[in-house]
Amino acid sequence: MPIDHVQIVSIPVTDQDRARDFYINALGWELISDNDEGDRRWVEVAPKHGQTSFTLVTWFDSMPAGSLEGIVMDTDDIEKTYEELSERGIVFETPIEEGPFSRVTSFRDPDGNCFVLHQLYQPRTRPVHFAPARS
Repeated sequence: MPIDHVQIVSIPVTDQDRARDFYINALGWELISDNDEGDRRWVEVAPKHGQTSFTLVTWFDSMPAGSLEGIVMDTDDIEKTYEELSERGIVFETPIEEGPFSRVTSFRDPDGNCFVLHQLYQPRTRPVHFAPARS
């Protein structure tokens, strides 16, 4: 049984309400779920057109708030996205830079988790399904 895709990534935060508001209002994502599961509250957000969602967690001792690095988000117009997010209060760590494969910049959420925004020079094309490896 193959793994199809990444469904949920956990983002460690200190305050789920503040984080939820950031991801919804500043990034423009949508709220998937906000449920109190007894000792844990499940807050899940996602980019409007994305396949992967993100849960805003406070309960992983091994993942302190602000420790997430390297989540790369794709855009087909980095200048427009940079401008729109800046207008919503996102503070980018650098101007848009020319990298070897893409144009990139990065920003942090209110807890310090770091995200990379990039636009590939050559969009990738991948088959929907991979053929099994031959032995």
